[in-house]
Parts: sequence; C-alpha cells; structure tokens
Amino acid sequence: MAIALVFPGQGSQSVGMGRDLAAAFPAAREVFEAVDETLKQHLSRLMFEGPQEELTLTANAQPALMAMSLAVLRVLEAEGGFRVKERVALVSGHSLGEYSALAAAGAFDVPTAARLLRLRGNAMQQAVPPGVGAMAALLGAEPDQAAAICARAATDPETGRAEIVEVANDNGGGQVVISGHAGAVARAVGIATAEGVKRAMPLPVSAPFHCALMAPAAEAMAEALAAADLHPPSVPVVANVTAAKATDPAAIRELLVRQVTGTVRWRESVAAMVAMGCDRFVEVGAGRVLTGLMKRNAPEARAEAVGTPAEIEAFLKSL
Repeated sequence: MAIALVFPGQGSQSVGMGRDLAAAFPAAREVFEAVDETLKQHLSRLMFEGPQEELTLTANAQPALMAMSLAVLRVLEAEGGFRVKERVALVSGHSLGEYSALAAAGAFDVPTAARLLRLRGNAMQQAVPPGVGAMAALLGAEPDQAAAICARAATDPETGRAEIVEVANDNGGGQVVISGHAGAVARAVGIATAEGVKRAMPLPVSAPFHCALMAPAAEAMAEALAAADLHPPSVPVVANVTAAKATDPAAIRELLVRQVTGTVRWRESVAAMVAMGCDRFVEVGAGRVLTGLMKRNAPEARAEAVGTPAEIEAFLKSL
C-alpha cells in the first residue's frame, strides 16, 4: 500500500494531548522540550494540563498541534525505524498542518516550524479586530453552491457596501466553511438556510481565517518565510491552495503565503493523493478529524489515526 501522512489543523487540540507520549518515550520528550525552548514557554505543560481556553488560543494551538504531530513521528522513527523518505509517498496537512507535513518531510526543522507557527498564529489573530470577522459551516452544501451564496451575501443591503465572505475550507462530504466580515457571514447563513442547506451554523472562532481579511497576516508570513531555512522535502507535499504536489522551496514559500488568505482545498487534495496512488492515509498527531473526513472523501482507502502509544504500536506492527 502507498502511504500518505496527513496532519491535523486547528480544532484538533485537547488538554492532555502528548502527555502519555512524553511519559513513555524519550523521543517525544525531546520534541516537546525543543518547542518549549524555542518559544521560551512551557507549551508542553499547557498541552498536558491546560487550561483548555489558553491552549485554544491560536498562537498556542498552532505550534502545539505541530509539536504533537512531530512527537508521534519521532517515536515512530525511534521505536520502529519508520522513515518518511523510505515508507511514505506523499504528505499533506490541513491549514497549519501543512507546516507539520513539511517538518515531517524535513523541509523545516522543528524549532523553525514552531517559530513560524507562533508568528502565524499571532499574525492571524491580529489581522482583524475582535468582532469584525466570523466563520460559519455550511453542512450539506457543495463548493460551487457555497461560493454562489457568498457572492449574494457580499453586499450589505442597507448600505450597499461590499463586504468580504469567501469559501475558506472545502473539506469534502458536503462540509464547506465560509469566512469574512461578520455581517456578510451572517447573511450567507441566512441565505443558505432559506435555500435548504442541511445545516448552516456560525463557528466559535477568534478570527476569520483563510479569506482576504487575512492579508496583513499573509504579508507577515511572506517576510518570515523569506528569512526561514527551508529545504526540499524528502517526499512531495500536497499543498492546500493548489491540491497539487510541491517540492521546490521557493514554490513552497509562495504556497504557504497564499494559504493564509486562500481556500483549504482538502477534498481536492485527498482526490489528488488517491489519483497519485495513495491508498492508506495515516493521520499523525492529535484527534481523528482528518480520518473522519477521509471516510467521506476516499471511502475505498484505508484511513487511521496514530497519536497514542497504543496506536503507534498497532501501526508499526501493521507495516
């Protein structure tokens, strides 16, 4: 079977993640310690003990989820001799998970990924004042339908002013997330409900990610990525904004900048990985969000989550 490693994004974090790995495996502890040292913060303690509201802050959740994913990968390497270059065909990640994927493939080292994700989290949070933006999930909608709804909702009928509302995530299986100005997102939810979309609901997020309102964050990331040490990944990464594989460091930098304001094309990314021969998808890190999406997007493929000592043991035995 051709393996693709996939890495989760924000929303997969939970208090206690990584604690059992740190207790059991020196390789995991080394990752957590490296991230703590890089960020000059006991991020691992926050991961292990909470509180949840602090872990959920974008600037904490992003490097924490990367640390969790890379800790799992380092345990796979140390305990089972698992090597990405030898055993994996492709890597991909959902939003911030793309940084985890690149670190897994050796494009970034862990400290560089941690610094970039801390900056990314802060920049995304600061790009839009609280209350100005919003996000919503349209369940049972197709991307073209969601885009048409956004186009209708983009004008404030009272003032005639144009506002931003765009498709932020195409997760597949009829799960589309929209993002933009709060008023435009609210109008889109109303239109979707009137059109009979199965469910349209606001999301409890702190900023409107993956839309044009994130332009200031994209500028900050362009500067940071230009200065970052980035190597060709040992296996291709399937990028969020193109749903196509990339290996050139200059192209990867550009794709990561575009990703801040662009749509996460996860449904198309999975389809591309299947078309390129992947039939086993392994979600590395916290939670099972991508494993659940895989059952909708590629039901014929094998999908599994590897994030606990028991899951690591089972995965290594299956190779």
